[in-house]
Amino acid sequence: MTNVNWDQVKTDMRAAIGAGNFKNWIEPLSLVGASEGVAHLAAPNPFVGDYVGKTYGDQIIYHLNRQGLAVQRLAFEIEGKPNTTVNGAAKPTVRKPTNTLADAQPDQRFTFDSFVVGKPNELAHAASKRVAEGGPVTFNPLFLYGGVGLGKTHLMHAIAHELGQRRPDLNVLYVSADQFIYRFISALRDRKMMDFKQHFRSVDVLMVDDIQFLEGKESTQEEFFHTYNALADQGKQMIISADRAPGEIRDLSERIKSRLQCGLVVDLHPTDYELRLGILHAKQEMFVNVYPGVEIVTGVLEFLAHRISSNVRVLEGALNRLYALASLVGRTVTVEMAQDCLSDILRASDRKLTIEEIQRKVSEHYDIRLSDMLGPKRTRTLARPRQVAMWLCKRLTSRSLPEIGRKFGKRDHTTIMHGVRKIDELRQSDSQISDDLELLRRALEH
Repeated sequence: MTNVNWDQVKTDMRAAIGAGNFKNWIEPLSLVGASEGVAHLAAPNPFVGDYVGKTYGDQIIYHLNRQGLAVQRLAFEIEGKPNTTVNGAAKPTVRKPTNTLADAQPDQRFTFDSFVVGKPNELAHAASKRVAEGGPVTFNPLFLYGGVGLGKTHLMHAIAHELGQRRPDLNVLYVSADQFIYRFISALRDRKMMDFKQHFRSVDVLMVDDIQFLEGKESTQEEFFHTYNALADQGKQMIISADRAPGEIRDLSERIKSRLQCGLVVDLHPTDYELRLGILHAKQEMFVNVYPGVEIVTGVLEFLAHRISSNVRVLEGALNRLYALASLVGRTVTVEMAQDCLSDILRASDRKLTIEEIQRKVSEHYDIRLSDMLGPKRTRTLARPRQVAMWLCKRLTSRSLPEIGRKFGKRDHTTIMHGVRKIDELRQSDSQISDDLELLRRALEH
């Protein structure tokens, strides 16, 4: 076989299909050899080989040819089963998943140990840990939801890891919603619906990530509904994630929404400053070995935690970029360097909301006059919306407490602090306040 640079092929594929698709489908592959115009690749399971062959086969062949390997088609061997190929001469053996973190392998980085816990995610973390013990729980399903980069997928992977260690006897199936859709369509096309049903209904734990992708897909929703009922009737555990609460996934059938809402529904709130800073400190400890000798001055992490507030992935990526640059050019990481190096990220992350916008939106939501919210009256019908607006100003803008106080009828900063603390307490016990905050936050951020 020609000495092919498989790493370069993978690099080219990453650039072509994006980091997410690359991580799920191409990174697990390895090049075994080539003969008679066929490139033999090793895949972790038959599903990955089948999906990659159908979806990315032509692109892989193209990049292999560019690297000097003249092949016209691909064959996938299953790791540990060298005589079993997909899209080749032999057929894969269909088997029940046993002691497996099945079709989508959990990311080795995403464990409970590497998850930084703070007030916005402590309930989601505690519930996930409870489910990961593998024993009977009082809530089924566990439904995790939140925006991009808030940690729901991290927790899903962590649960899968922990279950594999604590309960190796359990059959654990972890799939994304798009994988569920693909497998369903493939089963219909290949007339293998009984295999599909057996595969999904024989597991002990079913984990489905990003369930919102079932929106509008009526036939797939129908099958998911029956799969859900079959597992629920057997007392099997289900963990589901989405970017929205069940009731907010518009084109999802009402009966599926109803079932998803009957368990524990947990929102991963946007990160607060303290949690973002904790995440950065944890990441810094990891980088000590990756970038030895790189120094970072006091104040840089605080600067990043303050300026990059919406997405943990962007936050971690920014710190990674700083370390990489400092390592390449031999410089110490300073705030000034961060401002120059991360100017694009900082511009995109700048909070553009004003205090006045928040005050107007809250007044409209509670149907009160803006002048009354800012005025001196302390009746409950005015005081509570006023405190909600204070809380949102603290969370969604970079304004200081004294600045916020001046915008609320020249109130003292201690009054603002009291209002923020009061809402923090109420949102844990008052579901109406919690729902109001979520609705207002989403309305203001879009």
